[in-house]
This record gives sequence, structure tokens and C-alpha cells, in this order.
Amino acid sequence: MAKKVTTETKVVECPWEDGVLGNSAEHAVASSSEHDRAVDDAMGLQMISIRLPKVLIEDLKRFAEREGLGYQPLIRRVLMRWVGHEYKLEAQERFASSMATPSAVEDVSHSSCEDDGEPMAAYG
Repeated sequence: MAKKVTTETKVVECPWEDGVLGNSAEHAVASSSEHDRAVDDAMGLQMISIRLPKVLIEDLKRFAEREGLGYQPLIRRVLMRWVGHEYKLEAQERFASSMATPSAVEDVSHSSCEDDGEPMAAYG
């Protein structure tokens, strides 16, 4: 008869994690403006002001809550994704236009990728 082996994991409650410590107003201290600037500089952030439609902000707040974020970090994430996508489109357009010129096609046909015996399609 085989014995059933069980391991019991003991969950240790952490007063910092469950809010017993660290959430009281008496222990909260506002950071200085110098500290805020240092954090922004270290993270490469800059404060801006933008006016958005109220309904858009409410939608962003709803989606941010679903993602476990505040709506401002969500806006930052959305903008960063959009800029990254635009850079990719720009690179694709430049590549396509460079391939459309006869000299570019000639240059590619004599590229060093073929020197190792591999066809160009293998690098695609």
C-alpha cells in the first residue's frame, strides 16, 4: 500500500501586506518636491497637463481598474504602446520603400547573408 505524501504550506501573515502596518495617517509623510523630482528624473518622467473628454477618463478608469492600475499609468502604457507601434510602421515603410528602388534590390542580391550558403529566405 502506497503512502500518500502531503506537504502543508504555512501561510505567514505579514502585517505590512495585509495593511495592519503602514496604512495609518499618523505614520504617513508626504514626500518633498525635491524627492518627487528626483524620482521623475530617475524614471525619465515629465509632468504634463492634458484635457480629455470626461467620458474617456471614466472609460480609462474602468479599464485601469480591471488591469489593477491607476488610470494615469494606464494612459502612459497606452501611449507607449502606440508610439512603439508607430515606430514599427515607420520602419516597415522605410524598408518597403528601400526595397522598391532598383539599387536596393541589387544591393540585397549581393549581400553577405548569401556568403554562408544560406538562402535569403532563411533570414526572413
